[in-house]
Amino acid sequence: MKLTRIALLAGFMLISACSILPKPEPFDVYRLPSTQSNAPSSHGAAQKWSLRLNKPLASEALNRPDIAVIPQGDVISSYKGSRWSDPAPVLLRNRLLDGFQRDGRVTLLSTDDSLFHADLELGGQLQAFQTEYQGTNASVVVRLDALLVRGYDQRILASRRFEVRQSLSDVKVPSVVAGFGQASNQLTAQVVNWAVEQGQKFAPPLRP
Repeated sequence: MKLTRIALLAGFMLISACSILPKPEPFDVYRLPSTQSNAPSSHGAAQKWSLRLNKPLASEALNRPDIAVIPQGDVISSYKGSRWSDPAPVLLRNRLLDGFQRDGRVTLLSTDDSLFHADLELGGQLQAFQTEYQGTNASVVVRLDALLVRGYDQRILASRRFEVRQSLSDVKVPSVVAGFGQASNQLTAQVVNWAVEQGQKFAPPLRP
C-alpha cells in the first residue's frame, strides 16, 4: 500500500513538472522561392561532360535553418518565429541544380547526396546568405566563393567569387524571403554561365 502511494506521488510530481515546462514557440517554415519560368533556357549545345554539385561549406551561423540577419555591426542574429526548410548551403545547392536543369546545357547532373562520380564538381564556400542593414536600408546578400574541381583527383581548375545584393523596400519576413529568392536566382544564373564556360575548357575528353 505504501509503495502504491509513493508511485502515485511520483506520477503526480512528473505530471506537474511536465505541465510547467515552456511550450516551444511556433514558427513558419519557408522554402527558397523561385521566380524563374518553367521553360528551359538553353543558350548553347548540350555538353557531354558530367557535373556533380556539392553543398558549399559555410560557417556555423549559416549552416542551419535560421534565416540570418545582421542588424548592425558584426552581430549575426535570426528572424524570430521563422526558419528555412533546409540549411542555407542545401538551399543554394538545390537552387543551382535547378538552374542547371533549366539552362539545359549540362544534362549529366548529380549532387553530393549520391555516390555517383562526375567529370567535374562544383562547390566552394558560402560566405554570406543573410540580410544586412546599413542604417535604415536593408538588403539580402548572397556571396559564394565557387570552385570548379576535377572529379578524379580533386584538382582545383577554376575559382571565382560571386556576390549579389538585393535591396529590400519591405523588411517583413515574407518580403525578405522573396528577396532571398531573387538574389539566389541572379547568383545562380551567373554561376551556371561561368561553370559551363569553364567546363568547356577543362572537361576531360570523351573516351572512344
